[in-house]
Amino acid sequence: MSGTVSLEGAGAAAVFAGIFAIVNPLGAVPAFLSLTDGYTPREKRHVVAKAVLTGVAVLVVFGLAGRAIFEFFDLTVPAFRIAGGVLIFTVALDMLHGQAPRTKQTEAEIQDAVERESVGITPLGIPLLSGPGSITTVMILVAGADGPRDFALIYGSVLLTFAVAFVVLVGADRVFRRLGRSGLAVLSRLMGILLAAIAVEFVLRGLQEAVPGLFAAPA
Repeated sequence: MSGTVSLEGAGAAAVFAGIFAIVNPLGAVPAFLSLTDGYTPREKRHVVAKAVLTGVAVLVVFGLAGRAIFEFFDLTVPAFRIAGGVLIFTVALDMLHGQAPRTKQTEAEIQDAVERESVGITPLGIPLLSGPGSITTVMILVAGADGPRDFALIYGSVLLTFAVAFVVLVGADRVFRRLGRSGLAVLSRLMGILLAAIAVEFVLRGLQEAVPGLFAAPA
């Protein structure tokens, strides 16, 4: 890896961990079970497939369009890193306090979705799995990528994350029975700690790029 991806020097595992933590498929288990209560196993699998396809499509499209979006709105990558870091940090704080991230869902969205057939698209695909935090993370990573290997690493991590999400949500009943609400909350808090560290890294990297001498040692 070239080292220019935002999680500099951390390697493929850290890139995957960052994307997995912000997508947080385990955290979506309680909402999924609530939304699909009364569905047959086949219907649940269909919903999961739709949610996963939607999530992948959203992240890939925003990743590919990221630089064009920066240019269109005349945004600099350092500014987006700082703003993205702040957004991701708020998501991490919600996770650390055992709350569903406010950027991912609202009670109104969940209640509305129960009455529609598009549960897999919204709120499961958007914003539960591919919300503002995950979109921002992928866009920041892609903005710092250098060469095909970095792009393959980022998009490969997205695909692997959603492959895991598919397995987790298809087996959501078993996952919930084994871990329970408290076990899922503990895992969510652990991923919140990881996200908070990633958010700080984004902000520090953005500040370093925006003001090169900010962290320079005094002469």
